[in-house]
Amino acid sequence: MTTTTPPIVVAPTVTEPPPRSRAARARRNLRSPWASIAALAIAVLWTIPTFGLFVSSFRPEDQIKTTGWWTFFRDPQFTLANYDEVLFSASSNSGQLAEYFVNSFVITIPAVIFPLLFATLAAYALAWMEFPGRDWMFVGIFALQIVPIQMALIPLLRFFNLGEIGGVEIIPGGFQLDDEWTAIRVWFAHTAFALPLAIFLLHNFMSELPRSLMEAARVDGASHARIFRSIVLPLVTPAIAAFAIFQFLWVWNDLLVGLIFASTDISPLTVRVAELQGSRGQEWQRLTAGAFVAIIVPLIVFLGLQRYFVRGLLAGGLKG
Repeated sequence: MTTTTPPIVVAPTVTEPPPRSRAARARRNLRSPWASIAALAIAVLWTIPTFGLFVSSFRPEDQIKTTGWWTFFRDPQFTLANYDEVLFSASSNSGQLAEYFVNSFVITIPAVIFPLLFATLAAYALAWMEFPGRDWMFVGIFALQIVPIQMALIPLLRFFNLGEIGGVEIIPGGFQLDDEWTAIRVWFAHTAFALPLAIFLLHNFMSELPRSLMEAARVDGASHARIFRSIVLPLVTPAIAAFAIFQFLWVWNDLLVGLIFASTDISPLTVRVAELQGSRGQEWQRLTAGAFVAIIVPLIVFLGLQRYFVRGLLAGGLKG
């Protein structure tokens, strides 16, 4: 009698799925229905004050000062007097926003270009050029981000020889810049305050570029200038665009630097809007129209370029 050995059945190998990376898990959570509902709720709550400001800007003065903006739908009254007053009024206490609107562009555009120009060069040097003290220099630039702007006001005032705040003399002497060069003071201040963050962000993006790409370019005889212009800049364009949008919104909405360093002739829109409230803060109807005029440009810039902003923020922050 012969016995047969039963065949050995080999169980199929079960391959475990690779563990999800942190970036993949974050993307999955952000695409869930609950995340969409939460984002929609936050967007609605964030938009309500802006919508109320918009509605109030078209209401008569007596209604703005006595009732809430939501009563507009119960007793709608429409007027353009508030916009006419703040944009075109000849009174020095209420209007002329159109002129300050131009001043804000004169301040903001160079204050965006200068930090980007210097920061891209510095970030490339810190990321891909070898020189003594490079790491310590980067640590120092990183540490400058925690220095409050207010701590630099008096040193800059001394440097520019403004000499006074609010009519009170504080520090005599310093580097002299006449009033006709007041825009340079504002550009310099915004550039100095923006450089630490700009260099830090751009350095992080540039340092993540493949080293093999840089080495291949050097083997082909490319200099640092050629590598920077032809390889690095096109690859970090999302990061540059993201910081440019961030800096534009920051400078456009800034009040402190414009109030301290800008003269009356070049004061930005934010300074003028702050003056529209009157000596006792009672001119609310001016603030509704003036504030909405001031936020039109930031809204257009952000909504029109938000895809670049989000792409630039995520490009160097997530891997996998």
